[in-house]
Amino acid sequence: MKGVILAGGSATRLFPVTKVLSKQLLPIYNKPLIYYPLSTLMLSGIKEILIICKSSQKDLFVDLLGDGSQFGINLQYDTQDEARGIAEALKFANNHFPREKFVLILGDNLFHGPGLGQQLKTFWESDSSLIFGYKVKNPSEFGVVELDEEGAPLTIIEKPKIPKSNIAITGLYFFNHDYYEYYSDTEVGVRGELEVTDVLSKINRAGKLSCKVLSRGTAWFDTGTFDGMHDASSYVRIIEERTGQYVGSPTEVSQNQGWT
Repeated sequence: MKGVILAGGSATRLFPVTKVLSKQLLPIYNKPLIYYPLSTLMLSGIKEILIICKSSQKDLFVDLLGDGSQFGINLQYDTQDEARGIAEALKFANNHFPREKFVLILGDNLFHGPGLGQQLKTFWESDSSLIFGYKVKNPSEFGVVELDEEGAPLTIIEKPKIPKSNIAITGLYFFNHDYYEYYSDTEVGVRGELEVTDVLSKINRAGKLSCKVLSRGTAWFDTGTFDGMHDASSYVRIIEERTGQYVGSPTEVSQNQGWT
């Protein structure tokens, strides 16, 4: 299984800070933000990871993470200077590891929960693509998935004015090897982007999409705003101070996995 971290974009909600520095390099408590999605992929056993970033920021990511060997993993880099939507990450994935299964995680998403890595590993052998949902009180601010009584996806809508459920789609996606046939003819949406919800809807209509709603014991933060960054930092600080255990440490994950 391969991994992709999407760390490009302009992050306009964090201006003026992000005019000079990628938000994935900003601190969440005591670590750069990108450490958290990187650790999530590593916890699920993924050792080959592609980081997509802006060309002006690539050297900074390389200075921070290198080729990944210090963590016992292999990191590659590619650049995306024009924000064309989450779905364009599928094109980059296909360029680097054609038609292989991969996990896409947004570089500003933080996940934390007991046994999360082991839970993610269980989906590797699935014949379906997979999205992860999370119950929220403000679903209109997210992509929303509506599920039937058996938990199968019915509809997927980006930021609906009248949501059909309170289940937001998180920034963590498993794509099966046939994903590209659903991406390749996707057109730019009204927001001027290739919407990942459009690709997911196509996969769902083909009967090849599943949804796992994360449990209440799992924390999920979208850190795309100053409030989101503050909330995530407070969470990490409290967990680390009370338990004495790290959250989002690639070095610790690597040691626990026996990679270094």
